[in-house]
Amino acid sequence: MAAALLKTIDRAVKSSFSIRTSVFPPARFGRSVARCLSTTPAKASVQTTTPMPEADGFPGVHTHQDLYDFSLREPDTFWGTLAKSRIQWIKSFDRVSDCDMSAGKIEWFLGGQLNVSVNTLDRHVQKMPDKVALIWERDEPGTEVRITYRELLAMTCQLANTLRSHGVKKGDRVCIYMPNSPIAVAAMQACARIGAPHSVVFAGFSADALASRIQDANCETVITTDQAVRGGKVIELKKTVDDAVANCPMVKRVLVAQRTGKEVPMKHNLDFSLEEDMCRQSTECTPEIMDSEDPLFMLYTSGSTGKPKGILHTQAGYLLYATMTSKFAFDIREDDIFSCVADIGWITGHSYVVYGPLSNGATTVLFESIPTYPNPGRYWEMVERLKINQFYLAPTAVRLLLKFDESWVKKYDRSTLRKLGCVGEPLNVEAGDWYSQVVGEGRCDLVDTWWQTETGGIMITPRPSQPGAEILHGPMRPFFGIEPVLFNDEPGPDQGKELTGKDVSGALCVRKPWPGIARTIFGDHERYLDTYFRPYPGTYFSGDGAHRDHKGYYHITGRMDDVINISGHRIGTAEIEDAMDEHHDVAETAVIGTPHEVKGEVPYAFVILKEGVRRDEEDIAKELKDLVRKTIAAYAVPDTILITPGLPKTRSGKIMRRILRKISTDKEEELGDVSTLAEPSVVDAIVQSHKAYKQRIRS
Repeated sequence: MAAALLKTIDRAVKSSFSIRTSVFPPARFGRSVARCLSTTPAKASVQTTTPMPEADGFPGVHTHQDLYDFSLREPDTFWGTLAKSRIQWIKSFDRVSDCDMSAGKIEWFLGGQLNVSVNTLDRHVQKMPDKVALIWERDEPGTEVRITYRELLAMTCQLANTLRSHGVKKGDRVCIYMPNSPIAVAAMQACARIGAPHSVVFAGFSADALASRIQDANCETVITTDQAVRGGKVIELKKTVDDAVANCPMVKRVLVAQRTGKEVPMKHNLDFSLEEDMCRQSTECTPEIMDSEDPLFMLYTSGSTGKPKGILHTQAGYLLYATMTSKFAFDIREDDIFSCVADIGWITGHSYVVYGPLSNGATTVLFESIPTYPNPGRYWEMVERLKINQFYLAPTAVRLLLKFDESWVKKYDRSTLRKLGCVGEPLNVEAGDWYSQVVGEGRCDLVDTWWQTETGGIMITPRPSQPGAEILHGPMRPFFGIEPVLFNDEPGPDQGKELTGKDVSGALCVRKPWPGIARTIFGDHERYLDTYFRPYPGTYFSGDGAHRDHKGYYHITGRMDDVINISGHRIGTAEIEDAMDEHHDVAETAVIGTPHEVKGEVPYAFVILKEGVRRDEEDIAKELKDLVRKTIAAYAVPDTILITPGLPKTRSGKIMRRILRKISTDKEEELGDVSTLAEPSVVDAIVQSHKAYKQRIRS
């Protein structure tokens, strides 16, 4: 950790920080923290893999299946009971829910008031101030830094007071562009403390992508670091922010934390040293009183159109759902070390690095590095050194690591592991078997989860379940309160019809609302309704397909729209196409996803050049890749760029991406009848171009 940040923490601790009644004025906050915490029963008898004491009060509930059925039959009783016992309220709610899936109206815990940072920090400081909240696993192995709940709260309060001193107030959006670090977590918590919704942008996005997100959210404040360190490489974050802010006149301040301590350009009256400002602030900060449905954060994700959409989550519903899914999917216990190696710039980092584990009072690992630095044993050396109990990663990492010799795993002691988790895309059987048998030694539950930015937390997962219930390949079982439903998406008279029974595949939707669902797309509620609630009225449409097998378990089959899942990160094909279309030599592009043995999918771009362009195609392809890297991020760069004379289109002008997918995977024999296309001959030309490209690659 940078020296400045260490000094900030030291000062916070030396100030003899303690929770005082001034932090929780009785007139505003009602009952004490201790009394709130005492409402949770100590023991449970209902048979489920993680005890739920509250379930003992639900009539007729004895088994996990009983509990799941009750959560669907009596959702207000189920979620209302959990909200009262697992969330600390300033003012309790008057009504559990007011939802109408047909209209896309979702409201939970109406009339309730709370502060999320109090739930993730203060109440744990009251009981266990010196428990480790964060283990910062820095880029160099063996240099981890531990931050207690007391220290994290002190840092959060100083940062919150810093934001307030700069004029940031309730409702103002704050952009966070930082690597995984304690100060980044404190920034998220500080925003929650003062009621300023945060928009965390993955610190690998380009300046243009960052600028578009700042502009859409209308952020006046940006928090960043001088540099980032990842895989032994230094990344110039402040420079990226400078380039982005140059196109964002609404930005009034950039707060710069130190990671490496390297001197970076600081603009007069715009850039401020975060640590220097924090040093002048108190380690106490009165939390803002927030209504249950006030915004907590926005997170931008790609869709089937070119413009990223700001998915907005609110306070109480998101917090409860992140709390419950963290606890019950992974069976987090009091002394566990929980490790989700996702970046905080993604929803996985929000829910299972920050909010979920901290709300449960767990110790959570912040992983700064990459799985192969300094060698392919990095994850498993970390498991041994930190004594990790749960390990949550993406299938991309599993597929990458299984290519190396098993000795990189077996040389390290992994006996502390109890749960192995996976998220981001379907986990293939080979990778799942390696993860379970080699890493987990056949004794750890493999929790392969399905969920999305929009859902807020895990939706389908092997655990929780009846104790000892089987775990097969795939997510399998819906979480409490989640009722999956499949619809026929095939053209014809039965399109849109619900598919009942088993051994069926279709569009995956969810029938009943749940607390963690996103409430809107920032600034575009119509797009929210069109995307998620209007395709299959009365349900939430996920955009994914699924198969319900002969046992009733669910298996995700992949995206149904023009979205590619690259290493667990979703990117709309239209967003890549928009970037490439800016090239002066390009007339039109079409991007599809094609299978990749490590990344899951990679973009494959078909490009039509303008008439008269005679330049070298390899030079143009290189320029297009550089353009995507600059406009979006490195992970979005097409693996293949094929220059073609045309694209397969219907007579109405629609690009037949199904045909392009068949060509890209060498399945031209499955193209079917193309005679109805506007120009059928273009298909043969594309096939020949693809074959010639493959031949060049092989030679």
